[in-house]
Amino acid sequence: MTDQTKTLKVGDAAPDFTLRGTANTTFTLSEHRGKSVMLAFFPAAFSPVCSQQMPGLQAHKTSFDDADTIVVGVSVDNTWTLDAFAKQLGVEFPILSDFFPHGAVSEKYGVLHQAGVSERAVIGIDPEGVVRYIDVSPITEIPDTEPCLAALKE
Repeated sequence: MTDQTKTLKVGDAAPDFTLRGTANTTFTLSEHRGKSVMLAFFPAAFSPVCSQQMPGLQAHKTSFDDADTIVVGVSVDNTWTLDAFAKQLGVEFPILSDFFPHGAVSEKYGVLHQAGVSERAVIGIDPEGVVRYIDVSPITEIPDTEPCLAALKE
């Protein structure tokens, strides 16, 4: 756990945002108050590590559901790419497109990589909208989400 990004630290209010997502959905963070939210930022759909990370989250979705936590993927890819990615991998939770303005939400959260993609980061937000967990992982590693779930249960 890193506890902070370039713009956020544990204990801060999570910046609100609205993004378009897979299956022609729209997701606004503040509309999910009352439930915890885990944001899983990732660099690129169809890349090898991301293609393992997202199905891994899907496989553990019941753990998140049991903890009353909404799992959301976030990438700077466009919605068409993310729809194809989710369908190919059998991912049913929303994957949001931070495509336009390019990387604006990733930048707000301090996880926009200098290469123009999202860092690989897990951010846990409690039911009141407060950041309770931050882990920015090396781009080549799949982060462990158990510590995030534990932090959100506290």
